[in-house]
Amino acid sequence: MTSTIRCDIVSAEEEIFHGAAQMIVATGEMGELGIAPRHAPLITRLKPGQVRVILENGSEQFFYVSGGILEVQPQVVTVLADTAIRAKDLDEAAANKAKEAAERALANRTDALEIAQAQAQLAQAMAQLQALERLRKALKH
Repeated sequence: MTSTIRCDIVSAEEEIFHGAAQMIVATGEMGELGIAPRHAPLITRLKPGQVRVILENGSEQFFYVSGGILEVQPQVVTVLADTAIRAKDLDEAAANKAKEAAERALANRTDALEIAQAQAQLAQAMAQLQALERLRKALKH
């Protein structure tokens, strides 16, 4: 029985991660997904947020994705995202600044398109900050 599955996390610019994993955890449109070896084939859209990869040795790596697609095949899980960043490489100050700018834009509502753009920017900034917080908690344990 296979105890690992290959995981590839790819952004528009580069491959962020390639390796064997015991489990991959990500947030799909319908909720959180846990993908283990021998999982049924699946394709789903991902919400902006964290992707957690539990490696063969039990350690974890955390990534932020701006959304994208998760595809599960018999031997590989692929995460395709416009933006994918290792959580340890996220810039907390920039995420806080983006959050504040999005909140200001929402407070100064003008038209529906600007509101939708501000809401999307706010969701991405909040997801980055949550990924950083989860990384901090994981490092404390």
